[in-house]
Amino acid sequence: MAEAASSVPSAELLEFPKKDNRRFLHAVYRVGDLQRSIKFYTEALGMKLLRHRDVPEEKYSNAFLGFGPEESNFAVELTYNYGVDKYDIGTGFGHFAIATADVYKLAEDIKTKGGTITREAGPVKGGTSVIAFAKDPDGYLFELIDRPGTPEPLCQVMLRVGDLDRSIKFYEKALGMKLCRTIDRPEQKYTLAMMGYAEEKETTVLELTYNYGVTEYTKGNAYAQVAISTTDVYKSAEVVHHVIQELGGKVTRQAGPLPGLGTKILSFLDPDGWKTVLVDYEDFLKELHQKE
Repeated sequence: MAEAASSVPSAELLEFPKKDNRRFLHAVYRVGDLQRSIKFYTEALGMKLLRHRDVPEEKYSNAFLGFGPEESNFAVELTYNYGVDKYDIGTGFGHFAIATADVYKLAEDIKTKGGTITREAGPVKGGTSVIAFAKDPDGYLFELIDRPGTPEPLCQVMLRVGDLDRSIKFYEKALGMKLCRTIDRPEQKYTLAMMGYAEEKETTVLELTYNYGVTEYTKGNAYAQVAISTTDVYKSAEVVHHVIQELGGKVTRQAGPLPGLGTKILSFLDPDGWKTVLVDYEDFLKELHQKE
């Protein structure tokens, strides 16, 4: 009996994700030509190249890009695997989003730089907010959102899920996110939930989308994961293990230091198979400031 009782996590432990000072660090995905992507992201989307590394012994290079320093802002981590020039994005990944003071200008800039606008800038149906959609050279979509003065221009990662209520519970319990808002569009047969660590206009959010009647999507091999900071990967792991038992998912890397780097991480899949990596924030800052 004592052994069974010890496997039940304490209320304090289950509250830890909500009290932990977390934020989105970066989204990781694969591209077929790193220099082409860097050029597009800096010239057309207006991002800055924050850091770049080549790892020839493991046959890959990656580049971190964003709108501000990684100590305070969300970034994208683009990975190029030697000799691989094409990936399958799949049907589950939706888009990233960029908030800007002038959607029309950003859309025109993207066109001028050779990018593709898949939805022209203009008000949303039945509303006044202005949006557009652009496609990068690998086929990843970016929603352009009218939001002046935002501290976080790289503001969304949209993923499709098969059970929205289950996903909301998972991200609240396992990762301590809060539900910013839900939007139901019965005429278009979808519902979405914005999940994050602050108010939507102040931070990056996961936009979880449920399309009526669709419970499964293909993942492809292009989009990889989001990384989120934590002050304690081991305590986080205890919570994640418990939530996975309740709602589904899978731990893909147990909490601990990465060989070579020493950065402590935990990686796991949500019930739909989307991957999250929790990263020890102090280790992340050390890694960030290491000299090449």
